[in-house]
Amino acid sequence: MSSALTALRRWCDPFIAALLVVLVIGIAIPIPHVFIEALTWAGTLAVMVLFFVYGARLRSSEVIAGLTNVRLQAGVALATFVVFPLLGWAGHGLTASLLGGMFATGTLYLTLLPSTVQSSVTFTSIARGNVAGAVCSATISNIAGVIVTPVLVYAIMGKASGVDPSKILDVVLQLLLPFAVGQLLQPRIGEWVRERRWLTKGVDHGTILIVVASAVAGATAKGLWRTVTLGQIGGLLVSSAILLALMLAATWWGGKALSLSRADRIVLLMCGSKKSLATGLPMAAIIFPAHTLAAVTVPVIVFHQLQLVVCAWLARRLARTTEEEPR
Repeated sequence: MSSALTALRRWCDPFIAALLVVLVIGIAIPIPHVFIEALTWAGTLAVMVLFFVYGARLRSSEVIAGLTNVRLQAGVALATFVVFPLLGWAGHGLTASLLGGMFATGTLYLTLLPSTVQSSVTFTSIARGNVAGAVCSATISNIAGVIVTPVLVYAIMGKASGVDPSKILDVVLQLLLPFAVGQLLQPRIGEWVRERRWLTKGVDHGTILIVVASAVAGATAKGLWRTVTLGQIGGLLVSSAILLALMLAATWWGGKALSLSRADRIVLLMCGSKKSLATGLPMAAIIFPAHTLAAVTVPVIVFHQLQLVVCAWLARRLARTTEEEPR
């Protein structure tokens, strides 16, 4: 019994559980429009605070140091902002016929996001990869994504997705500007923020929950969920699994093609195969119109949970094979 409970705690992240609760409540219980508007304003403010904290936490020297490993950084950037988007674009027609327009739009949007930070670094550490390289790769990916992702969204998805190109300016004002202010204040408050990991984690998770609550409640008010079928949900799970498998293969064997060390191949595998929920949902709330937001964010949430489960298993397997290698 105790082993079963241990396994459950290992796989059932409290944050993911909270996210699922918010989804269920938002779908099942209609919320008055005035409260939805309040959630939207709260989400905007939370996003700005989140990126300010990111800027205040990150040492500028870490970004500069990360740029010296050119092959590794180029590999992660290529996987994140070229290979992933190409797969999303190539498969968009098929996903549209299987999942419907909005879930297909969300799946394509997913492929344009930057990599994760926390899980990429954690899994790299578990797998005995280059942790410093992972920190730099994931961090640079997220900084670049603030600009690159909105540009890719408009360039690839265009007006048909409902994306307004003027929203790119909103991304700069709500994401990049708070981040820059945080960086300017980093020499004064950075150490204080880094010593309080709960602060970053709390703001990170809280922001996502507010954004999801606002999006799902808005979709419920507009009757969006009545149009979603179980077949579409199943198709979303299958398409996410295929996409993740393709990127895991591409990054692992791509690392070999780039002649990276095993430690750096693990970085490329873990950073290049992931997409950031923490960046993706707040950015979606800025880029996409309100009536499409919930359906667009569902594929991001599904893929995020899948990548955590698969990469947790993969990291432990890589750690074991590293131990077994002759020294």
